[in-house]
Amino acid sequence: MTDQALWALGRGTGITALAFMTVSLFLGIATRSGRPLLVLPRFAVADVHRFAALAGTLLVALHMALLFFDPYAQLRLIDFVVPFLAPTGRSGSGLGTLAVDLLAVVVVTSVLRHRLGVRTFRAVHWAGYALWPAAMAHALGNGTDAGHRWFLLFTGCCALTVCGALTWRLRTNYTEYADTRTSGRP
Repeated sequence: MTDQALWALGRGTGITALAFMTVSLFLGIATRSGRPLLVLPRFAVADVHRFAALAGTLLVALHMALLFFDPYAQLRLIDFVVPFLAPTGRSGSGLGTLAVDLLAVVVVTSVLRHRLGVRTFRAVHWAGYALWPAAMAHALGNGTDAGHRWFLLFTGCCALTVCGALTWRLRTNYTEYADTRTSGRP
């Protein structure tokens, strides 16, 4: 495989991973609402959420592997674990590494969900809210497509999707928290 092909596939898998992670975050919020989404019943929303998260995770792994073998990126194994050490695009790469670290924590707790218990799983799963902006900042700060209009439109759509979902989640009539907020308990 040529260096150009590695670079193009590395970029493409990163962009596609961001799309899947955006869908996963949106559907995770929709799942917690307890309501169906469009024509999908709640269990189907949860299944699509898990599929999007798995697909996004696999794309992130492929993104990392492709860039590891790309001579332009010059990444070392430690750059995938310890943030802000990469020789190129230090802050952007560091945010990507931070997102990968958070993703690893979320994946491990998801796999061990039944052994950890619901409270621990949910508490750690909240790391997804930090993972997504770190991944977005990585894409905008380190991505070579960040200056293109199509990419800015794409990331803008991702940001609007997540902001809309977060706004919906924080509303007082959000199903999950409706009883707590109206009963006067903290």
